[in-house]
Amino acid sequence: MRYFKLTIAYDGTNFHGWQFQNNKPTIQGEIVSVLRRLTQEKIQLYGAGRTDAGVHALGQVGSFRTQSALSTAEFQRALNALLPSEIRIIGAEETGPDFNARWSAKGKVYRYRIYRGKVVPPFLWRYVLHYPFPLDEEAMRDAAARFVGTHDFTSFAASTGSEDDDKERNMTREIFSTELKRSEDGEELWFTVHGQSFLRYMVRKMVGTLLDVGRGKLTPGDVDALYEMKDRSKSGPTVPPQGLFMVSVDHGDG
Repeated sequence: MRYFKLTIAYDGTNFHGWQFQNNKPTIQGEIVSVLRRLTQEKIQLYGAGRTDAGVHALGQVGSFRTQSALSTAEFQRALNALLPSEIRIIGAEETGPDFNARWSAKGKVYRYRIYRGKVVPPFLWRYVLHYPFPLDEEAMRDAAARFVGTHDFTSFAASTGSEDDDKERNMTREIFSTELKRSEDGEELWFTVHGQSFLRYMVRKMVGTLLDVGRGKLTPGDVDALYEMKDRSKSGPTVPPQGLFMVSVDHGDG
């Protein structure tokens, strides 16, 4: 048996997220379909994270095992030839049996892009949230710094739809670093967050909260209070998915 790691970039606009769904196009589903065609095996593909519908990736990681004799270069070339153009395999390598894209991950980096100019260029609208109105960016930076550390992120995550399940979930997450800065051309505001793992919609709720701070609806200190409240209705809105990118996954020496 041989073990492979794929590094994957994709435009998530036309897909229903990463995870396989019956009768709906997903990133995982498209890649598995091609891998099964190439190997004639019932391939299982594991992803480092489950990006939601409309979310993009610069460096998602997937892993699978196979008895195929194809080389890493052959897998990469064949996958890119057969996958939709919105999905590219930007790296392929052979690993050992202990590597798993999900369970071996030690952290992930996400970035959310907010376009601050008056008019969004037509080739950018799929990848940014447009917000041209005034924002107190210094207050937002203060608030962003308060996400760092180990906290209960109940106020910044989507509900499962079940009160019982919500009560049983571990909502504690560790954030290693955050950064809020302008892009090089000054037209965009980028929120980049590096954490061990993330709850569903967590980054998008964090960004919505930062926007509320920038608008003056919340103060930076309210972030600390939100940890104690454990009430998602008190934090900012869940911003749209198109501005969110999975930038990279940490696997150590895995």
